[in-house]
Amino acid sequence: MFRPDRFAPRLCDVSLDDLAARGIRGLIIDLDNTLVAYRCSDIINDHLNWVKLAQQRGFKIVMLSNNFSDRVQSIAAQLHIEFVPSALKPLPTGFWRARCVLSLPRKAIAVVGDQLFTDVLGARLFGFYTILTEPIEPHDFALTRVFRFFERLVLPQRHLP
Repeated sequence: MFRPDRFAPRLCDVSLDDLAARGIRGLIIDLDNTLVAYRCSDIINDHLNWVKLAQQRGFKIVMLSNNFSDRVQSIAAQLHIEFVPSALKPLPTGFWRARCVLSLPRKAIAVVGDQLFTDVLGARLFGFYTILTEPIEPHDFALTRVFRFFERLVLPQRHLP
């Protein structure tokens, strides 16, 4: 439950070819420290281009975040993607809502995020394919810093390709 299916340094390093070859057609993407830096609303150009390319290739994308609506909606609008705010990850409700937005079977959905105990654990509990990225920056929400401590115990080294 605490091991992602894949590792990637950043969202933009996730291979769309590999996902397509696995039958993945939908993506659930975390916001903070996966898509944008913590408390930042500026989308990294490489991530913006990756999202556009994924959309051009036919992937459905939804952003899933524990953040409140306004910030999530603003960033999702820039990307022209759907969003699910206040997800309460790793609880299944947010993942269920994201799956409903995608309207795809579980085996056709991948979750990309930077946190083991929210993104990966929640996705694994729901039966999704998981990709763990490195955080964009070391700054995090206070509770996330606690989770990062336990992450290092459970997953001492992230084996990046």
